[in-house]
Amino acid sequence: MGAIAVVRVSGTGSIELADKIFRSPLGNKLADAKPNTVHFGRIEWKGTLLDEVLVTLFHAPRSFTGEESVEIACHGSVYIQQKLMELLMARGARMALAGEFTRRAFRNGKFDLSQAEAVADLIASTSSASHRVAMNQMRGGFAKKLVDLRDKLLQFVSLIELELDFSEEDVEFANRDKLHELTVEIEQEIDTLAGSFQLGNAIKSGIPVAIIGETNVGKSTLLNLLLQEEKAIVSDIHGTTRDVIEDTMNIGGITFRFIDTAGIRHTTDAIETMGIERTYRKIEQASIVLWVIDVTSSKEQIETLAASIISKLADKEVILLFNKSDLISESDRQEMINILPEVKGERLFISAKTRRDTDKLQELLVQAAAIPSIGEEDVIVTNLRHYESLTKALEAIRRVKEGLDIGLTHDFLSQDIRECMFYLGEITGQISTDEILGNIFSKFCIGK
Repeated sequence: MGAIAVVRVSGTGSIELADKIFRSPLGNKLADAKPNTVHFGRIEWKGTLLDEVLVTLFHAPRSFTGEESVEIACHGSVYIQQKLMELLMARGARMALAGEFTRRAFRNGKFDLSQAEAVADLIASTSSASHRVAMNQMRGGFAKKLVDLRDKLLQFVSLIELELDFSEEDVEFANRDKLHELTVEIEQEIDTLAGSFQLGNAIKSGIPVAIIGETNVGKSTLLNLLLQEEKAIVSDIHGTTRDVIEDTMNIGGITFRFIDTAGIRHTTDAIETMGIERTYRKIEQASIVLWVIDVTSSKEQIETLAASIISKLADKEVILLFNKSDLISESDRQEMINILPEVKGERLFISAKTRRDTDKLQELLVQAAAIPSIGEEDVIVTNLRHYESLTKALEAIRRVKEGLDIGLTHDFLSQDIRECMFYLGEITGQISTDEILGNIFSKFCIGK
């Protein structure tokens, strides 16, 4: 609960409705006031003062939704908010559906569908990177790029389809060489956008970091330390963690998704074996692997475990963490640092129990994440729906390019060009269905 709450009413007659419950000190009517102005007054409930409020007026189309709107800023008491909404509904208003304000803004052309989805991403952003990406998309850079691509294709498909009307004369209105140049350009653009999804998804959902190692080496203690809460059970008993435990933490402006996995060892326990199999799957999904090694273990024991892990670490950023380093001498440390030379990556001696050098671990995590700086003009795809549509558009434009190479007839070329246009338009909402819109906006909160 905050100090101030804002209740928004949108739609024709919103100002007239607000006039029914609002009392100005000077007796003025909101309907007579200028648009985009703020007014102080009282809201009364059954003859008694409910609250003193500020009411902001918006006339269509200059509002978030593009409709006539009123925003009532009251005190943040849940009781005041509830009674205020009861008053409004008693006079003809209704509760908004999830995402309805943003859906109306989309319907009224205030922004396209990709920008509307960016509103939800902005609300859900948990790091400076995810905030920046959402802001860039909400400003329309992504949408403009897609609209430009679609418009270029539209010009060509119009000329190609014109050829269908003159098929008997065997004329060409669309220059095939220029069309080939265009398909190469668009293929590169779409491929770049689709290729940014891996980075975008990591920024939005958190960079997956798998914490792996044998049983009882301190993985759960490390997870709790990184998350700054007791998320996992810590015990001296081997095999305590039998399932995957996940949670996110913001470090250095980057969201990391830490995954505590079951300890890897030979076991006949069926449940523990399932947990170890999941550990291997999580290693495959991770971008960064924290391999925790108990420095009191024998060299042979560590190398035996390595035989089952190293092959799964290809293309991963690996950080070897030598835990319980407070229990060994400096000479033992020097010997341990040279173990597993085939594993490329940073090496760090820590003590998860005493928090030794865990600040250095955070620095290494930010370094391993390698999130590039994102400028105002950079377009990063973070939405799975967008990625799937881009992938289908890429397949279609490649068919156009192949069709030009083999001299495919204009009717088949036209079909593939239009398919590419369809998937690009699906992202921005130029092509949409109520089912798609319902699925997108159902994920929004009620007030947005």
